[in-house]
Amino acid sequence: MDHTFDRASLGTFLRVRRTALQPEDVGLRRGPRRRAPGLRREEVAELCDMSADYFARLERGDGPQPSEQMLAAIARGLRLTPDERDHLFLLGGYRTARRDLRLRHVSPGLMRVMDGLAGTTAQIMGPLGETLLQTPSAVALLGEQTRYTGNSRSATYRWFTDPVERERYDPEDHGINSRTNAALLRGAVTRDGPGSPAADLADVLRRTSDEFARLWERHEVGLRWSETKRFVHPRVGRLDLYCQLLLEPDQGQSLLVFTATPGTESHEKLALLTVLGTDRFATGAVRTAQP
Repeated sequence: MDHTFDRASLGTFLRVRRTALQPEDVGLRRGPRRRAPGLRREEVAELCDMSADYFARLERGDGPQPSEQMLAAIARGLRLTPDERDHLFLLGGYRTARRDLRLRHVSPGLMRVMDGLAGTTAQIMGPLGETLLQTPSAVALLGEQTRYTGNSRSATYRWFTDPVERERYDPEDHGINSRTNAALLRGAVTRDGPGSPAADLADVLRRTSDEFARLWERHEVGLRWSETKRFVHPRVGRLDLYCQLLLEPDQGQSLLVFTATPGTESHEKLALLTVLGTDRFATGAVRTAQP
């Protein structure tokens, strides 16, 4: 903490942002009995994964100082822009959001799209393959990917260091997936320069993965992920899916949406995963909660 906690202004800011949000902005239906403008406190609390009483106390200006993690959850729940998120942290008594929390903040535009995809297999990714948000069916397809910490937050890092990461992909695609991961990371290093998170990740992988080190020396660039992906799921088996990509260039984030051709076996299996909603199979990966 290195800034004054402004309890009253924080409460006012939360109230103004809450009343400015409409149910449609967060994927909720507008009921006939809704009279007050904006969202209800209970709805915002659920979006922020906190108790309604705790949020109400913050809004009234008589709550305790929230932690940085709690402010990050509020920023996401209220669909704040990066500037609004930084303002929230200042009011909460922090000079700025920690770098790891800033990187986890999802673009409001992508959040609005994601709100309308509750029944779809979709997830939002960060610039180095960090999974920031998943729909329940995406968790069922790929496993819970948002709980990793450190370098393991990057799917590229896990691909080269954790054999479990490859288990849900067709073995015939492992080679091209490795090459594509290395090529995309090289492009990020070239774009962001020495000392960037991409460069740091590449340095770590060169020391820890012989496969990555060999591919890095090939200096391949320009490879892109195929629009078609072949998965091997522990319960439903083989799925052939299409992957549509929506980019948010300002924050380097992307939205992935997985679909299947109607009438195919893969379409039926994907629908089953949507019903299952959660992945209850042991993947063998060690996961730790976010700080």
